[in-house]
Amino acid sequence: MEDRIRVEISGGVADVRLVRADKMNALDDAMFSALIETGERLKTEKGVRAIVLSGEGRAFCAGLDTENFGKMASGQRNGEGRLVTDDRTPGGANRAQHAVMVWREQPVPVIAAVHGAALGGGFQVMLGADMRFIAPDAKLSILEIKWGLVPDMGGMVLLRGLVRDDIARELTYTGRMFTGAEAKDIGIATRVCADPRAEALAVAAEIAGKSPHAIRGAKRLFAAIADSDQHAILKLESVEQTALIGTPNQVEAVMANLQKRTANFADVA
Repeated sequence: MEDRIRVEISGGVADVRLVRADKMNALDDAMFSALIETGERLKTEKGVRAIVLSGEGRAFCAGLDTENFGKMASGQRNGEGRLVTDDRTPGGANRAQHAVMVWREQPVPVIAAVHGAALGGGFQVMLGADMRFIAPDAKLSILEIKWGLVPDMGGMVLLRGLVRDDIARELTYTGRMFTGAEAKDIGIATRVCADPRAEALAVAAEIAGKSPHAIRGAKRLFAAIADSDQHAILKLESVEQTALIGTPNQVEAVMANLQKRTANFADVA
């Protein structure tokens, strides 16, 4: 797996790097497996409080390896787990979708640090993160229409909460390239920065310094917002808050602030 993804964990931050640099981190079968296996492992990795997802070399991820399009042209349809009949995760994802949704399913925040390009499937991997820090000159595209396809790696689920419906349609129907600067204007980029990875690592370290129980509770609340009504969300806020008040990490947060010192939080068991 290390010929596709490498992980270093330090100070509560998992630094996840796509390392197929010679192919601009394109998605082949091994990369799909590495994304899924890494994401599933990190869900239960003790001590991880935030994740930064980035790519080595010239790009974040150039999308599906072009060899797969040749297979499609020959009529081969089993490629990267794209059939409706594929096995599905409990969240409803097939294998290709799982490679993206596994990052949204992380119990801790994930920041995608994007430079160079994030195209097609790579664009959708980026969407799986909680936040996206993007270089101003990065090239982005919902590129599937170029190949006679539609976004099918969770893009429709993830894009709907970020941009207006008409903008999502325009980008999907045309497949046009747009920059990180425009991505900020339309709601896809959380930040536009000259060095996305450095800034992402700094923010991840800041998050890792907060109570991990509270951070995870907040992420559960955000996950519930899309599919719950007002009454359910209000109740969930109370449930999460009740579970936190008076716990060791919550008490430590209060004492650290009152004593004007750095908090020393315990990891989630």
